[in-house]
Amino acid sequence: MTELNAFAAQLLRRPRQVSALAPSSPTLCQLMAGQLPRWARRVAEFGPGTGNITREILKLGIDPGELFLYEVNPVFCRMLRDRHPDVTVFYEPAEALAYHGPQQVDAVVSGLPLLSMSAAQQQAILTAAFSRLGPDGVYIQFTYGLFSPLRRSVADSLGLEFTRSPRVWRNLPPAVVYVYRRKRN
Repeated sequence: MTELNAFAAQLLRRPRQVSALAPSSPTLCQLMAGQLPRWARRVAEFGPGTGNITREILKLGIDPGELFLYEVNPVFCRMLRDRHPDVTVFYEPAEALAYHGPQQVDAVVSGLPLLSMSAAQQQAILTAAFSRLGPDGVYIQFTYGLFSPLRRSVADSLGLEFTRSPRVWRNLPPAVVYVYRRKRN
């Protein structure tokens, strides 16, 4: 099954899990991976889907043994394991990073649909991520929305600030990348 066919089938079967019209474009994937700090060595990816961003992360030189994927779609998990046998793929939600996987990561890259999640869901995911991110770690997230996908109350409770990329028009739909980090005192 091709990537596009698998994506379309899962979109129809599990629209709340997939919540995108098409896989992320090469332009968006390169921008997402490009937000990784140059010093990053260990990375977690939330909601990797068919692995387009995963591929770009690996192209940057991240060791496959230091990349940890968290995916709840069983079809996508199988595809990811077949395509990237040296990468650890957890068939678990993003929150599982807090208890399964590495003790510390340098960055979390996320394709999760934060905009469609409740504040409690966002809080659980970001709390798990920042429980494993080092002091200079970053959480990289894309969104199709016009504003930050992370609710202000969640960002404030975790002491986060963000930077925002220009809109990526070469994506369906167009997207923006946010990079969240702990506020400096």
